[in-house]
Amino acid sequence: MKRKLGIARCGLACCLCSENELCSGCNSDNCPDKEWCDNRKCSISKGLAHCFDCDTDCRKGMLGKIKPYAFTLFAKRYGEKVLLDCLAENEKNGIVYHRSGITGDYDAFDDAEKLIAFIKTGKKK
Repeated sequence: MKRKLGIARCGLACCLCSENELCSGCNSDNCPDKEWCDNRKCSISKGLAHCFDCDTDCRKGMLGKIKPYAFTLFAKRYGEKVLLDCLAENEKNGIVYHRSGITGDYDAFDDAEKLIAFIKTGKKK
């Protein structure tokens, strides 16, 4: 885990991303998605570092997908530090962010609240 990379604007975990060898994240000038990413554009226009800093319950862009939406909700509720702590603990316990390509253990959910519970506990119910 590269904790210093933290959480992307949309909620994805840059710190655990298999692409983080080549990508410095959405806050860098070399963000590969900076031209099309709605979440990056929106949060910058509002002067926010992350979507979880916004008081709107938004589902645009990447937030239309369960994983970034649930990670954003988690960070809104508990804070980025707690999210990073949980992700680090889960990784230590064998939970994989990207197992095959960009799909991993956090992608097996169709409900944000179930994913939030998984992030907190590291256990699927």
